[in-house]
Amino acid sequence: MAMRQDCKHFQSRTYPSGDTVRKCALDLAPEAPWNCPAECPKFERRLADVNWRHGTLITPSTPAAPDSVGEDPSIAALLDEAENIINDAGPEIREEVDAQRADELRRAKRRKWWPFGK
Repeated sequence: MAMRQDCKHFQSRTYPSGDTVRKCALDLAPEAPWNCPAECPKFERRLADVNWRHGTLITPSTPAAPDSVGEDPSIAALLDEAENIINDAGPEIREEVDAQRADELRRAKRRKWWPFGK
């Protein structure tokens, strides 16, 4: 089944470069942007678009689906594995960023009392 643009969980975003991302916010459409699961348990019809900013009334057309869409069950497994790799790296990256910010904050506090710069 094609992506259900009338689903509450469907998201579409077009970037200035012209690239468009179409996805399921619940990560239930592993073959996005081409297909939603035929009997999606979380399908809910979108009732209203409250407080959204729309660029145009028409979503750009979805590119033609590759021949392999819907035939290879390993697509979802591959995407899940890639997502797990990203999720596993996230906490380590967050720790590095937090440590860097804490170090910058310590330096800024040290410089505060010295009136002659560094």
